[in-house]
Amino acid sequence: MIKGFATNEGTGNFASRFGGAAKGHFRDVGGLWLSSIGIGTYLGKWDQETDHRYTDSVIRFIELGGNVIDTAANYRFQRSERSIGAALKALEGSLEREEVFIATKAGYLAFDGEPISDVAGFFEENFVNKGLAKADDLAGGSHCIAPDYLEAQIEQSRGNLGIETLDLFYLHNPESQLASVDRYTFEARIAKAFERLEELRNAGKLRAYGVATWKGFRVTPSEPGYHSLEGFVRAARQVGGEDHGFRFIQLPHNLAMPEAYLVPNQSANGRAVTPVQAAEDLGITVMASASILQGKLSQNVPIYVRGTLGNQTTDAMTSIQFVRSTPGISTALVGMSSVAHVEENMNLVSVAPTPEEDFAELFTRDA
Repeated sequence: MIKGFATNEGTGNFASRFGGAAKGHFRDVGGLWLSSIGIGTYLGKWDQETDHRYTDSVIRFIELGGNVIDTAANYRFQRSERSIGAALKALEGSLEREEVFIATKAGYLAFDGEPISDVAGFFEENFVNKGLAKADDLAGGSHCIAPDYLEAQIEQSRGNLGIETLDLFYLHNPESQLASVDRYTFEARIAKAFERLEELRNAGKLRAYGVATWKGFRVTPSEPGYHSLEGFVRAARQVGGEDHGFRFIQLPHNLAMPEAYLVPNQSANGRAVTPVQAAEDLGITVMASASILQGKLSQNVPIYVRGTLGNQTTDAMTSIQFVRSTPGISTALVGMSSVAHVEENMNLVSVAPTPEEDFAELFTRDA
């Protein structure tokens, strides 16, 4: 396996190779120089053709100035992780491990290469019978955050990616647990999961951890799937002290779903604030998923939005520009499974993010 992890020097060297990158494309994120656009690997068929397309896309993404790679154990039944691993292997000799930031996730059951019909049997055979989880650890028939289960998933992801150390590991959509257990049980499970992640961090298997959510940080506190960012930080401090590894969250943010920037549904240091502001107040980095909403925002973007965001060449670029220009967002994650899409979207490397005062006009235009 490839040794090392993203470092200040390595990511700085990577950024320095792209002299044509606009100011603001590479950002200082906790001492790492990370690209404002990251490649996501969620969508696609579970076949060799798509495997190869993702591998080629990751290679081209890195060649054009991107060093943030996002995946998950269950994406395309582990195939996306393996495609990234193939890309990293192909780049050995021209890319140092320390130059790229690699994040993965676990929580949902990750089948091997293709879907299966007997999900309950799969969980029992691979986890319950091996003592890695109990039957009632499985929430909603597909989600588990039991400590031993998570550790097994991390070992699997390290193998798939071919790297010794994950830069970032997320609990994947932990709100899925809340459909099956009460809030007290949920918080206890989170604390146990964080405790194990701190142990794995100390063992050098991951550098940081966080939570990647779909609705947890966007809904109101009265809704069952709501997450308190302050509560997660409190749990991390309890098990890891002030030097805990809970440093990132991921949530959807785009032109159609701007709640993270607009809705004050979080509490931080005694104030009601937006998720993005809460993260800033609590020392947490925000990465945005669904930047073009699985392709839905790659067309029909209003003309005034395009104008405000710099009249980008395509609607997809405009949508990405919105996300990467949002104050408090470190990286706009974009699913890119073809070289053509990578080359189109990475034209933004030479484009500066929209200034904050211009960006704010998107929300005051009708005032």
